[in-house]
Amino acid sequence: MEQLFRKRRLAFQKRQLKYLPYVFNDHFVLVLMFLLGYLLYQYSQLLAHFPKNRLAVILVLISLVQFLLGFGQPATYLEASDSHYLLVKEEEVLLEIKKSGKDSFILWGTFQTLCLVLLAPIFLKLGLSVVSIGIVILLLLVVKWFIQDYKINQLKTPTGLNWKLAIEKERHRQQKILTFYSLFTNVKGITSGFKERPYLTGLLSKLPQKSTLFWTHLYARAFLRSADYLGLFIRLLLLSSLALWFIQPPYLAAILASLCNYLLLFQLLALYHHFDYHYLTSLYPVTPTLKKKNLLLFLRGISLVLWLVEMLLSHSLLNIIIITCVFLLLNLFYLPYKLKNIID
Repeated sequence: MEQLFRKRRLAFQKRQLKYLPYVFNDHFVLVLMFLLGYLLYQYSQLLAHFPKNRLAVILVLISLVQFLLGFGQPATYLEASDSHYLLVKEEEVLLEIKKSGKDSFILWGTFQTLCLVLLAPIFLKLGLSVVSIGIVILLLLVVKWFIQDYKINQLKTPTGLNWKLAIEKERHRQQKILTFYSLFTNVKGITSGFKERPYLTGLLSKLPQKSTLFWTHLYARAFLRSADYLGLFIRLLLLSSLALWFIQPPYLAAILASLCNYLLLFQLLALYHHFDYHYLTSLYPVTPTLKKKNLLLFLRGISLVLWLVEMLLSHSLLNIIIITCVFLLLNLFYLPYKLKNIID
């Protein structure tokens, strides 16, 4: 049993290693360097000019500590078929799950400790001694242990293992990881749900009822009702808006906002294959090129919405120039090029 779960763990790690070069490409590494430099500069400025009203700093620290305590899900590597084929080995599976809980505590407990050590200068500014900081870190580590233990106990029942919950938790954990990688490249194995969202149906009725917009209607429905696309749009729009509103200097804020726009459009290119499973779409009397044209039209519409929101939040002319230039590059060159590659 131990060999089986080790094999699954290594297979998933190998799969992640395949995607890492796409994540840490030259452009993204450059952006990360700028962002890291900005964060370190702001951190040094905060320590040099520590605010007299410390309530805001304390509230941010409390929120960050709460996030660190809850961060990290035990990796059980259970699969859907295990509830049938491994049922007779339930006790051994439970032992492996307990081991995964310990491994999860070591990994995320170490991560939590490192983050708190990096925040130690702020704790010193708040009046805590070095000994007090050490005690706080140890106490939070104990709390982390109980939280990870609780997450493992959630998967158990009085009679054994809650197979359905354990398998669903692991599926959700892996899907979140793969969804992150899908921001940078095409990832196989991602599943998505469906929500009707009747409060958004009115937006669909605004589209002209024309046969030349057949695929546009389908793309709009998939975008508004899929569990992935709309949520991704809201999250990245929120990130770009926060960057433009809070981050200085302006060029860095504009670069981060443009990066969010690029990631969103790249992810939405997957709409081209969203209805491939539905064979009835191939029976409708439309030309094959219409699918490409409608997706390009739809993505340009989404891009225009992003651009309008970001123009309203831009505080400087430099922001406007950078975001507009990237907007034109994405819509006039990048999207047509990517769509041509998808089709060819």
